[in-house]
Amino acid sequence: MEVMKRARQQAIGDVVQDRDLHTQQEVVTALAEKGFKATQATVSRDITEMGLVKVSRDGRQLYALPSSTAASEQTGEQRLVELLDGMPIVVSESGLILVIRAVPGTAHAIAAALDRAHWPDVLGTIAGDDTLFIATADGPALARVRHRLERLGG
Repeated sequence: MEVMKRARQQAIGDVVQDRDLHTQQEVVTALAEKGFKATQATVSRDITEMGLVKVSRDGRQLYALPSSTAASEQTGEQRLVELLDGMPIVVSESGLILVIRAVPGTAHAIAAALDRAHWPDVLGTIAGDDTLFIATADGPALARVRHRLERLGG
């Protein structure tokens, strides 16, 4: 099974470099053309694991490989710095949960990096396309996480 996953992720990297793919469904279709059957949920997990990001080209957002060190070789903290450097984010609070609004297509990557960074104040994350929820244990923890994220973000 792991061999198929590696082969599928290699194929994702190849199609992302060769074509402008804007949605996960377009990635699924491109994989099918290469002989890989995958669901949107599988592709979503692969995109997160690979650290793919969305970049703007000709006014549209498309998937791209991370710019420097492979995401799997980076620590979660390094990945967060890379993702959030100069990225406009909006941070709001709801009880003990931080709600982060970011660039479309980046929430999963930010959540995965936070999970991998193992910040002691972060109990867990849930991510959509451009929105991320971060659960914290108490008010001081929420304030520390908010401050760190705002310092890293643009």
